[in-house]
Amino acid sequence: MAVRQIRTIGDEILNKKCKPVKVMTPRTADLIEDMFETMYEACGVGLAAPQVGILKQIVVIDVEDGNQYVLINPEIIEEEGSQTGAEGCLSVPGKVGTVTRPEHVKVKALNEHLEEYVLEGEGLLARAICHECAHLQGQLYVELVEGELMDVEAEEEDEEE
Repeated sequence: MAVRQIRTIGDEILNKKCKPVKVMTPRTADLIEDMFETMYEACGVGLAAPQVGILKQIVVIDVEDGNQYVLINPEIIEEEGSQTGAEGCLSVPGKVGTVTRPEHVKVKALNEHLEEYVLEGEGLLARAICHECAHLQGQLYVELVEGELMDVEAEEEDEEE
């Protein structure tokens, strides 16, 4: 396993649509492991393949609920409610912005064995699913920010007051 370089805003690969995964190869399995390691090293809760320079429909998520989620070729099939809150991105370091996302989502995807499953998420998991799936379409959260992007330090100071 290896920590990969995270691409940051301005890198054109982040604005490209990803291709579906058709077969699980040893290289793809290694990519998934590397994505988890990279995400943990950067203290993130989700990472999409284009963030490490690979245009494949692969997402990894760990919102510290005791589960690691691998979403291959994900498709959001249901959204309910809404939540508005601070959101950041490993590809937009040092910044956060206020974004409204569904409170509950249902996503159909393949796992690391290319077996189809459905995952339902609420709160942070729902936010992470939506955020990471958007990456696969070449969209960054900054396109959805309500108001201005803020420095992470400023956001933390606001929370301490």
